[in-house]
Parts: sequence; C-alpha cells; structure tokens
Amino acid sequence: MRTKVKQLFSKSQELQGKEVTIMGWVRTNRAQAQFGFLNINDGTYFDNLQIVYDDKLSNFEDISKYRVGMSVKVVGKVVLTPEMKQPLEIHASIVEMLGDCPETYPIQPKRHTREFLRDVAHLRPRTNLFSAVFRIRSVAAMAIHKYFQDNGYLYVHTPLITCADCEGSDQMFKISTLNFNNLPLENGKVDFSKDLFGKQAFITGSGQLHGETFAMAFSDIYTFGPTFRTENSNTKTHANEFWMIEPEMAFCDLEGLMDIEEEMLKFVVDYVLKECPLEIQFCDQFVAKGLKQKLSDLLKSKFVRISHHDVIDILKNAKVKWEFLPSYDDDIAKEHEKYITEYFNGPVFITNWPKDIKAYYMKLNPDGKTVAAVDLVVPQAGELMGGSQREEDLNKLLNRMEELHIDQEGIDWYLDTRRFGGCVHSGFGMGFERLVMYLTGIENIRDVIPFPRTPKNCEF
Repeated sequence: MRTKVKQLFSKSQELQGKEVTIMGWVRTNRAQAQFGFLNINDGTYFDNLQIVYDDKLSNFEDISKYRVGMSVKVVGKVVLTPEMKQPLEIHASIVEMLGDCPETYPIQPKRHTREFLRDVAHLRPRTNLFSAVFRIRSVAAMAIHKYFQDNGYLYVHTPLITCADCEGSDQMFKISTLNFNNLPLENGKVDFSKDLFGKQAFITGSGQLHGETFAMAFSDIYTFGPTFRTENSNTKTHANEFWMIEPEMAFCDLEGLMDIEEEMLKFVVDYVLKECPLEIQFCDQFVAKGLKQKLSDLLKSKFVRISHHDVIDILKNAKVKWEFLPSYDDDIAKEHEKYITEYFNGPVFITNWPKDIKAYYMKLNPDGKTVAAVDLVVPQAGELMGGSQREEDLNKLLNRMEELHIDQEGIDWYLDTRRFGGCVHSGFGMGFERLVMYLTGIENIRDVIPFPRTPKNCEF
C-alpha cells in the first residue's frame, strides 16, 4: 500500500524502522560508486524525500542513471536522521522506474526565470516556487470557505452565463451560437432573438446582482468562482479570467462591511501561516524578504479607515513627483495606492468615493456627491477588495440608473430586491489571485493562476 510523503513526515516517529512504499518523481539523483541519493517528491508535501540506495540492489547501475523527472516506486525502511538536514530518509530495498523522462525535460534542477516557466505552464508546478504558490492558493481557498461557512453564510453558485449587465457590457465577453459568417440581421444590427437564449448573453463579470437576491432570503451569502473581463490590460495585476469572492450581507452598513472584510482577511492570513509554514518560509527566503513578518504584523494591526477626499489631501501634500496627478474627482493610481499603504505602513480602507466614478448600485451619501463605497488597498498587491453599501431606496436607485443610462428592463428582476422587503445591505468583491499575490509576495498575476488568460495569451 502506498504511503504519501506527507504522512511520512507527519507520522515519522510511528513509522521509524517500518517498511513503506513511496511513489513520486525524481527531483535530483546524486550517484556515487557504491551508493547514491534520490530526492523525490510526490506532490503531497513541500519538502523532498531522500532515498538512499546502494550497490546491493540488483539494478543499482540503472538507478544511478535515473534522470530528473522520472516517476519511480520505492520500497524501503524509514530511518530517522535528526542530526541531518532532513529529519528522515528511506533506505531502499526496491527502486523501480514507473515512467521514463528524457534529458530534454525542461525542468532541470537549476534556477529558471518566471518568464520561461510561463511558457511551460503545464510543467511549472513541479518546481519549488510553484509548488509553494499553488499549495498556498489551495489552502487560501479552503480558508475562505471555512471563514464564511463557520460564520453561517450560504455558498451560492451564481451563473457563469448571464444576460444581466453588472460591470458594463463593454467589459464582458459575449457568447453566441450564431454563425458569424452568416449573421441574422434586423435594421442593420444582429438579431439576437435568433440566438440560443433569444437575447444577447455574456460570460459573467460578477455574481453580485444574483448574490443580492439570495441575501434578501438568507441574510448572509457568498459566491466564489471564476469571472471574466475583456480588459485589454497588460499590467501585472490584471487577467481576463480570474476568481472572485463576493459576499453579500443583509442588515449591514458600510462600517459593518469593513469589519467583515478585515476579520475575513486576518482569518485567511492566519490560516495560511499555520497550514503552510514551509511554503511561506520558502517565499520569504526566495520571493519576498520579510513576507512572513509582513503577514504576521497584519494579524496584529488595525486597518486604517480614511475617506477618498482625505487620501487625496495626503497625496497632494506629498513631496512626490506623480506620474498621474491625484484628483478629488478621480480614481487613484497604482503609485498612489503604493504611497498610501507605505504612509500608513499597512492595509488601508479608502471610503466615500466620488459617485461619478462608481457603479449605479452604490448607496448615495447625504452630500449627493459621494457614495458609500470602500476599497481595501494592501502593500504590493494594491486594491484587494472593493465593496459598498448598496442603494436600498428604489427611487434613488432608479434615478442613478437613468443618469448612467442603465437598461432597467434587463434587470427588472434585480429591482424586486428593493420593491419587496428591501433593507440596508452591503457587499464586496475580492480578486482571489490578488490575495494569493499578497500571501506569496509574487508580483505578477500570471504566476499565481495555473494557466493565465491575458491579452494575446490563451495557451494550453
């Protein structure tokens, strides 16, 4: 029966002296005249397992030529080595090749650039870096579900195919079953009534609108799934396919929303620090010096809460030559986010944004100029979460939709959440990849998602 490497390290005292069967892939092979050392990894544990083999094995000469990347089966005795770098090793009685790997295998035991590894994205999980990144990603996803489930939220699977325009149709992928070489036209425009759904349909850019309808029945809900945007952006923080966490909470105002965002982020960071110590240590050493301390400090910090207006005051008074001048009427740029997080030495909630740069569903403040919106900006990753108190007043919501030329007919079902028992409610969205960037210190979103989809890049 196969024993996983993670079981070996977690139950080493129980397994000492016992025979085990291990299967994995060769990471290195140091062959000498009468014995040798195989380092293998089966993907269940970050550290490699050392296999000691000697010339008493009938196929010793063959084993000494085993190449990096081969898959192998090893039967041997567990030997504890507390005085050595590795806490245990396997003294092999049987070593068999399961799958060959030629010398042309591109993931050799040397340092590779991340640009090169993106070209072999199907193989890069076999490197130490991406073993750490994708294990942290998996654990962070579990932490998110655990936080919301433990706090009584309902997990809602909102549709990936939608006719609801939440983010703006210019940012959403259009889908169709029509023959593009022979499109049905009416008055010079495509007649979508002939399409599969009888109307124009999109791949979702957000599950928010559907999520709000469930919040009006279950109070607290969250979505966690893939979303898609058509932005032709080649920055380090944008991708055309990414994952989003979108909670919606009834009977919750903007202050309550920020409390939840802070509590959730701290829970996830704490969970990852506890469950991925080896991976965090690796990222701290080889990706971003001081990462572990930064994450530990976050757990003890109180997130700053400051209005957009006051942030602009700080930026205007800063003795910095900005590429983009800060403005009370505009969004803030990446350079501004970086300055503000350094200014306060940690995460910052920026609240009460100009209404003209925010979405129609956000709560209009009494000043008539700003909305009850909040962005959480964090060091390195920039904007991590964006949310707002939703406009619960139907008439005000309709006025905002009219101002921004939002088609009411297409989302009339959504307006029923205000017509029938509406209440104060709030929600936010968090890009999962940006969270993983924050947790690992990785600077490029292409390196925290298995197969990145970015402009001119849809490989694999």
